[in-house]
Amino acid sequence: MNEEKLVVPSASLDERALEAALRPATLGEFVGQQRVKDQLQLVLQAANKRQGSPDHILLSGPPGLGKTTLAMIVASELGAPLRLSSGPTIQHAGDLASMLSSLIPGEVLFIDEIHRMSRSAEEMLYLAMEDFRVDVMVGKGPGATSIPLELPPFTLVGATTRSGMLPAPLRDRFGFTAHLDYYEPIELHTIVTRSAVQLGIAADSQSCSELAGRSRGTPRIANRLLRRARDYAQVHHDGVLTLERTRSALELYEVDEIGLDRLDRAVLLALLDNFAGGPVGLSTLAMAVGEEPETVETVCEPFLVRQGFMTRTPRGRTATPATFRALGRSVPEWSNRIDPS
Repeated sequence: MNEEKLVVPSASLDERALEAALRPATLGEFVGQQRVKDQLQLVLQAANKRQGSPDHILLSGPPGLGKTTLAMIVASELGAPLRLSSGPTIQHAGDLASMLSSLIPGEVLFIDEIHRMSRSAEEMLYLAMEDFRVDVMVGKGPGATSIPLELPPFTLVGATTRSGMLPAPLRDRFGFTAHLDYYEPIELHTIVTRSAVQLGIAADSQSCSELAGRSRGTPRIANRLLRRARDYAQVHHDGVLTLERTRSALELYEVDEIGLDRLDRAVLLALLDNFAGGPVGLSTLAMAVGEEPETVETVCEPFLVRQGFMTRTPRGRTATPATFRALGRSVPEWSNRIDPS
């Protein structure tokens, strides 16, 4: 019987290697988040001097700011192996027990979206983080017995985009917590320039600045827009990124000068045209644009609120004068009297 084999083109493998190279390998290469870097550097250096494992680390902040990259850097700086997992995949205490019992001394365990773990797994994690042991239940009913299982010293790095959803007992067991903020345009310019070199893209400083200014303060978005601009330059031109070509590419992908994309504009237009500027509930607004409420809340709202295009009031989401101006509308008199509180 002949078996069919999936052949992956070598160019695809090279591309994956280049994508991996976009992640900085050390704290020195990591751009931005200077306060977090300084604090984390101290924690790691102290652990290395003690020749032990550092305290457990919690990283919070919006998506795409570098939490996973920092976890990889922690393992690299410690010279320790890294094991990757995520909260949604840990839905039973047995899943977590199996993972913890196979750790080796000094290993770094990274759990992304840690706030989405099941409650039973969270309760097991409390004991593992504090006493480096887990209690494994054998049997069921009155005859069940608990067998304590000792764990080697390890460092847990948890990442979350919703730190408020973490139970207090879990949050308090992290010895070091850090919140990642959005990046400044000059920092994103440095990131885009470095990524262009890593990907072998010829891009001038103006095109890198243009990409940085439309990236919503997020390195992940900056790198994504860089790759799409590269595609445009390769298909329509000679592969060299200039300011004019970068703007044409971003116009094709509906990313405007301030970073608003198709979904952002759909939300703002629905807010103005369907609901007269609000207030309107999140679920109703999401239904008007054909998206899930969680998508609007986690993908669109942080940027729109930060830019002053939307306010969240007790009665619902409300447009601001900046919303009308951004969409080329005249600002109504009532909009100037909106109370953001």
